[in-house]
Amino acid sequence: MSKRISHFFAYVSRLRWIRRWGLMRNAIEENVATHSWEVATLAHALALIRNQRFGGRVSADRIAAVALYHDATEVITGDLPTPVKYHSRVMREAFGDIEHKAEKELLALLPEELREPFAPYLCASALAPEERELIKAADRLSAWLKCQAELAAGNREFAPAAEQIRQRLEQEGLPEVRYFLEVFAPSYEQPLDNLLSPGND
Repeated sequence: MSKRISHFFAYVSRLRWIRRWGLMRNAIEENVATHSWEVATLAHALALIRNQRFGGRVSADRIAAVALYHDATEVITGDLPTPVKYHSRVMREAFGDIEHKAEKELLALLPEELREPFAPYLCASALAPEERELIKAADRLSAWLKCQAELAAGNREFAPAAEQIRQRLEQEGLPEVRYFLEVFAPSYEQPLDNLLSPGND
């Protein structure tokens, strides 16, 4: 029996060509595919930290899988910088409508029998509040780590963004984010040789 060809994964794979932080000078280029992988690993970590340290009962595996697709619609919309996206209520509502339409377009690329099982991963409206909270926190944490890397490379262009994102993370006050910042974030400042040294503090 012949099967209809689906362009879904070939299309999504093009996230690697979509640059992030397009309005800013970058010392380290970042694309949406790389960012999505980092957000997935961070979201997975935050979920496990919540479960192990703070009495949570979330599915870390599901959160990681959803996070992998959290920016998939950008293969259609492109990466719209946060200051533009959240400039006003009108802009946010308009872009929200565009994202919703892009989700439908991506789902339509899948074979019909796969659309329903993929929908919970591609459609933001299908997320439970806890899932949305952790993925958003991971997204923001990833952005802060990017800013820190740029600052370490001598690029002061990212200084205001780093400060604003850190303030937002602290205002939200998620204990798993605070744990990550205390336990894992300091190592991002270390050179490779230090990271490979056993027992290095």
